[in-house]
Amino acid sequence: MIFVGGLFGFRPENMVHQTIKINKAVAPQASNANNHIAFTPMLIRFTRARILLLAASLSLLAACTTHVIEKPAVKAKPISLPKTTSSASWDDLYKPVSFSMLPGWEQDQLAEVWPAFMASCSALRNKPEWKEPCSIAKDLDGKDNASIHTFFEAFFTPHQITNPDGNNDGLITGYYEPLLRGSRQRGGVFQTPLHRTPADLLTIDLSSVYPELKNMRLRGRLVGNKVVPYASRAEILPAVMGNELLWVDDATDAFFLQIQGSGRVYLAETDETVRLAYADQNGHPYKSIGRYLIDKGELKLEQASAQGIKEWLNNNLARQDELLNANPSVVFFKEEKIINPAIGPKGALGVPLTGQRSIAIDPQHLPLGVPVFLSTTQPNSGVTLQKLVMAQDTGGAIRGAIRADFFWGFGSAAGELAGRMKQKGAMWILLPK
Repeated sequence: MIFVGGLFGFRPENMVHQTIKINKAVAPQASNANNHIAFTPMLIRFTRARILLLAASLSLLAACTTHVIEKPAVKAKPISLPKTTSSASWDDLYKPVSFSMLPGWEQDQLAEVWPAFMASCSALRNKPEWKEPCSIAKDLDGKDNASIHTFFEAFFTPHQITNPDGNNDGLITGYYEPLLRGSRQRGGVFQTPLHRTPADLLTIDLSSVYPELKNMRLRGRLVGNKVVPYASRAEILPAVMGNELLWVDDATDAFFLQIQGSGRVYLAETDETVRLAYADQNGHPYKSIGRYLIDKGELKLEQASAQGIKEWLNNNLARQDELLNANPSVVFFKEEKIINPAIGPKGALGVPLTGQRSIAIDPQHLPLGVPVFLSTTQPNSGVTLQKLVMAQDTGGAIRGAIRADFFWGFGSAAGELAGRMKQKGAMWILLPK
């Protein structure tokens, strides 16, 4: 049982009074007599923390519970936010709104996002603005949708993300964790290498000197006393010889594994499946091979999905290197054991991704780890997709404020959805009060 009263010694200046109306009936006690204890309605004033602990404890005490909460405005706490890359201010591009402005908020099954939120808390809980909500979240019933709605509404403020031109629409794509077939030794059909990070790859971080370069890393190699760009995709094989991690049976699948950033590889010789996680990158910018085919007149815009590109490659094997080398970016991997197949790969935040509840964002525009409410549509469909997700990853192709890559999960079914997803969408970030 969780006792609410007196647990939190908030200073008066930190106390926010809220009113909760409780109407509860307690199930009969175990006895020979059919006794029933009823509580009359009452009004109690609590701090925000006590409201949430009460919501968590009532599920143990009551057969039915209803809450009506009045939430006065709370002054926002200081929070570390990325600097905007336009002349517009943060307040111009990220406008606070009420939760009633989020389409589909009341219908969202927030118990599904709770594990992802708690994963973000594990990475953010020591930051001042996250200490209170993450501390309270530990005692909340993560399966109770009503309590989770109450939690977010009590501790967070939604901000609608707006483009500098005043438009609220952006691009939502998808990604997933694929499964490849491979071997630790080159031979037979296994002729395409996947590489670990080469020892001569340098990573240069200038953010301590130039704060505006935060989240930017320069990569290269040392030639004499000069740092020069590392090898591009077209030049990479001689540069990384000896750094082969695994060999796989399909060059196209190996390329798309690098686009996804991580994946699993089944090794037939040992009957095991291992995870290849993102380790580093050669420093060259990502360039879309779909855009390359469109610009060459090989595909129309609506054909340039992952599935359409793979079909083009199957029909144009002689031009495979030309197309793949159009993207000079190369990803290096590290091998990880899969302890629990239900747990996704780690994203840039350093926590496992949750299928259909994690997204990749541009850290130049959004803080990594924050909740984001997403309003878009299903791949190639007008069916709405409106849900709370967690910004737990980044990607080379994810650039801009209203820009997200929706993580669909593991396997071929997730891959089908991810490959076809290129939808318009709107986004709201939820920031701690």
